Amino acid sequence: MKITLDELQAFIAVVDTGAISRAAEHLELTVSAASRSLTRLEEKLQTTLLRRTTRRLELTEEGAEFLTQARAIVGAVEAAEERMTARRQVPAGRLRVDAATPFMLHVIVPRVAGFRARYPQVQLELDSNEGIVDLIEKRTDVALRIGALKDSTLHARPIGASRLRILASPAYLQRRGAPAGVEALSGHVLLGFNRPESLNTWPLRDASGAPLHVRPDIASSNGETLRQLALAGEGLVCLSDFMTGEDRREGRLVQLFADRTQDVRQPVNAVYYRNTALASRINCFIDYLVESLGPNRFDE
Repeated sequence: MKITLDELQAFIAVVDTGAISRAAEHLELTVSAASRSLTRLEEKLQTTLLRRTTRRLELTEEGAEFLTQARAIVGAVEAAEERMTARRQVPAGRLRVDAATPFMLHVIVPRVAGFRARYPQVQLELDSNEGIVDLIEKRTDVALRIGALKDSTLHARPIGASRLRILASPAYLQRRGAPAGVEALSGHVLLGFNRPESLNTWPLRDASGAPLHVRPDIASSNGETLRQLALAGEGLVCLSDFMTGEDRREGRLVQLFADRTQDVRQPVNAVYYRNTALASRINCFIDYLVESLGPNRFDE
């Protein structure tokens, strides 16, 4: 059947104005276009909605019944449009955000109070996953991803780039001593990732001048777990500035090989699907994150 909204609006306008010519003027259509819309509607419904006389149009019994439904449908569409317009002006609704645990704890969670104060009608739902999640399958609106992006179907907005550093706790260094050089790392406990393996490439050069790839003695998929192990004095670790800035400022973790560390930075992007209109609640969240991080973002 596939009745269109234009046909419903034409029918209602004819009833309200009492004439096809006045309805056409109201809808900014030609008289013939308005008449054709009404005729198509009656053909699709296989019934007569209006009796046409030389003087006036009169609703049939079927037309009167259908008019009530038509008004309800058009009213619902108009109300939905008004709600969407209001939502664009005042961000509102549920916002599902996904990020790895360290980024969620050290970057997003400290900014929740400020975001909620500015946008109280946005209902945050925060999920943490250490791997890459399917945004559609997990019903996620926006994900914060660290590292190079591989999914070309996603639209990405850069948030910043966070530097990698080799760190250890004062307690570990007091107990085991600081490694004298890169070659001395084999004599120390190394903390690293069990997946992905690429995270075990540290910003140092080996004897051949190639990027240093380590084999961790203790491995985890969670960067926050590795941070806690390092704080507990369990070994040396390579972590990103966004999660260790305060630890270094407070002296809980100490940077090693400062003069030899390459300036390697992990890109941070907010991602969402290209084929989805960017709702205002997503846009305001990303804007707030960028604003609150400041111009230096993750530089420490």
